[in-house]
Amino acid sequence: MIAGFLAFVGGHAPRGRGLGRDRARTGVLTENEPWTGCIGCAGDTAAPTGRRRGVPMRLGAGASRRSRAVAPVPERNGSGPGGDLAPDILTERLGDDWGYFIRSSREYERFRSPHQAVEVHESKPFGKLFRLDGRFMTSEKDEFFHHENLVHLAGITHPSPERALVVGGGDGGAAEELLKYRSIKSVTIAERDLAVVDLARKYFTSVHRGSVDDPRVDLRIGDDLAFLRDTAEHYDLVVLDLIEPAGSSLDFATPAFYRTCAARLTPSGAMTLPIASPFAHPARIREALTSLRAAFPVVTPYLVTLPLHGGLWMMACCSTGLDPRKLSAIEVDRRLAQRGLDDLRYYNGDMHRASLALPNFVRVLVA
Repeated sequence: MIAGFLAFVGGHAPRGRGLGRDRARTGVLTENEPWTGCIGCAGDTAAPTGRRRGVPMRLGAGASRRSRAVAPVPERNGSGPGGDLAPDILTERLGDDWGYFIRSSREYERFRSPHQAVEVHESKPFGKLFRLDGRFMTSEKDEFFHHENLVHLAGITHPSPERALVVGGGDGGAAEELLKYRSIKSVTIAERDLAVVDLARKYFTSVHRGSVDDPRVDLRIGDDLAFLRDTAEHYDLVVLDLIEPAGSSLDFATPAFYRTCAARLTPSGAMTLPIASPFAHPARIREALTSLRAAFPVVTPYLVTLPLHGGLWMMACCSTGLDPRKLSAIEVDRRLAQRGLDDLRYYNGDMHRASLALPNFVRVLVA
């Protein structure tokens, strides 16, 4: 199998030579170095213009700058959250003794931005994919599982969303789904790391489909937490398209952060976010739901399949009153047709209702 599940015995990762991948140059990106090109990107040496179709791109103080290599980034075999089983066996560990792998057929880039380790790979089952700090983020072939479910359950329940905020989401996939709504007037992307946006523009056009450069999109690079705290804007939809709670992202998994998000919603607005695997991470789900319920009167957990993340995954829709459970499958399909959302690959009325149907072990978990 090209991608598959593994049982880890004794925690030892086999080491060996690579399997013939096309290795890219590697380097460390620093905050203070001037732009001198894209490390590992052949032919890409132009500095960013800082503009999107004539619209200024606001770069905060925390914006990353891609710079010349100052030190090599080592192979991740044996490093990161558990390490890869081998140089070309990209390994995601769901627990101490199990996980899954995807074989890399080519490595395009490997570098460290001021915020995190970044990798871009080619694979047979998923096409191009990228990882941040060793965790799978987005792939060409399965991104619609993630982004459609993250956006449309709340989006179609809302009567007419006009303004949306994506926290994280520098790959542009969530923004692309939001822009499918005829009613949407603006989408703000608050992304901490400019390197993610750079990679999306270079490698993941099929994911963002130009959304990161759409004139309705306001791209804010910098401290996304500070942006949420400081902005006076209110949004119909807030989408947390974030790495799972680990490392620096722990700041996002707190009642205080969720209260900040709730304060940025319009009265009929909703926030959505991915949480974790109910089988692999039950404690994480309990903690997240406790924090969310401290900030929102209505918290609706739902289940989706995310191949890149190992299978069954929980997301949540949170609001002061908007409740996706009130829509029938027929009503969802009627709204999809009315709003012109006819190019979806996963989400429909039946899937809306199915995602809200929880197995008994999950009912106990979320009670």
